[in-house]
Amino acid sequence: MVPQFESFIQGGFECGSHLWPDGRRLDLSASTGHAYHPSQDFEAVAACGIRTVRDGICWHLIEASAGKYEWGSALPTVLAATQAGVQVMWDLCHYGIPPHIDVWSGEFPERFAAFAREAARVIRRVSGHSSIFCPINEISYWAWAGGDVSHFGPSAVGRGAELKRQLVRANLMAIAAIKEVDPGAILLSAEPAIHVAPQTADDAQVARYFDALQFEASDMLLGKTHPELGGHGACLDVVGVNFYPQNQWFWGGECIGRESNTYRPLRHILQEIFMRYERPILISETGAESKERLPWFRYVCDEAVAAMNAGVVLTGICLYPITDYPGWGDDRHCETGLLGYPDGAGERPVHGPLADEIAAQAARFDALLGDLTQRPSLQVTPIA
Repeated sequence: MVPQFESFIQGGFECGSHLWPDGRRLDLSASTGHAYHPSQDFEAVAACGIRTVRDGICWHLIEASAGKYEWGSALPTVLAATQAGVQVMWDLCHYGIPPHIDVWSGEFPERFAAFAREAARVIRRVSGHSSIFCPINEISYWAWAGGDVSHFGPSAVGRGAELKRQLVRANLMAIAAIKEVDPGAILLSAEPAIHVAPQTADDAQVARYFDALQFEASDMLLGKTHPELGGHGACLDVVGVNFYPQNQWFWGGECIGRESNTYRPLRHILQEIFMRYERPILISETGAESKERLPWFRYVCDEAVAAMNAGVVLTGICLYPITDYPGWGDDRHCETGLLGYPDGAGERPVHGPLADEIAAQAARFDALLGDLTQRPSLQVTPIA
C-alpha cells in the first residue's frame, strides 16, 4: 500500500534540538520563529499549495522532569496544523533528548518509547486521526556526528556504531508503542543518501565501506542485519531520503559538484534504494541556499521524474527547511526557504520565484501521477 500524502511538493519545519559539546542547546523550532507562530506558518505554506509538511515536537521541553509530560510546547503546533488542514509527518526526536536521560543507558529505549506512546496519544486526540511518525531523525548522521566525531550530543568519539544500535533499538521500541495507541499510524524513516567516491585506486575499498554505511540503520530497522535488535518488515512504511548538494564527496577530499563525471545522478540513487527496500520513497529533505535554491529544486524534480518513469514509487519531495533559519554554528541568516524570517506578527515574506516554481512542479507531478495510474504496473528498469 502506498501512503497518500495531501501534496506531492512538501515543506519541512526545522526542529533540531541537540546539545553542543559545551552544553548549549540548539532549538531551531524556536529560533526560526515556528514555535511562536505555527498558525501563520501552516496557513502560509497551505496558501502556496503545500498541504503536507514535516514538523516535530521537542522531547526535552515536554519531559523536562523525569516521567512527567508537559505538552504546552507542542499542543499549539498540533492544533494549528489541524485547524489549517495541513497533514504533518511528526519527528519525535530530532537529535535532542532531555538532559536527565543518558542515551547510553539501558533505560534510554524504554524512556523514549514511553514518550513516543504518549506523544502519539496526544496527537491523535487533538488531530482526530492517525498520523505519520518519524520517531528518530537521521540515525546514521546522528551516530556519526554524536558518536564518532563529537560534533554534538552525546559528544562521543569512536562510539558511532554503538550509538547507531542504541538509536535503532529505541526507534523500534517507539514504533511498537506508537502502534499501541495509533494502529493506523504510518511509519517513516529519514536517512541521508550519500555517495562517497575514491580519489585514487588505493581509496576504493575504504570509500565503498563508508558509502555503504548509509544503509546500516534502515537494514537494522528492517531486521536485515543485527536481528537481536528486533527489526522487522512492518516497522517501515515509507523510506525517507535526505539529499542535499553536499551529500557527495571524495573520500578524504572535497564535495563532488554536479558538473563532475564522478557525480552520481539522484535518479540512480533513488533507484538503488527502491530496489533495496521495495518500499515507497519520500525525498524527505532537500534544498539549497541563496541563489542555488531554485536550480537545485529543479534538478531534484527532474531527477524524480526520471526515477518515477523508470518505475520508482516516489510519494513526494519535501523542501527542507521551508523557512529561512539561523546557521547552526554561527547564527548567520541562511536563505534556504520559501518563507523568510517572521515579523512581530508572525508574517513571513514569500520568495516569489520559488513559490512560482513550486506551483509549476506541483502541476507537473499531478499530471505525471495521473499518467502513471493509467499505465500497466511498471517494473524498475535500469536508468541510462
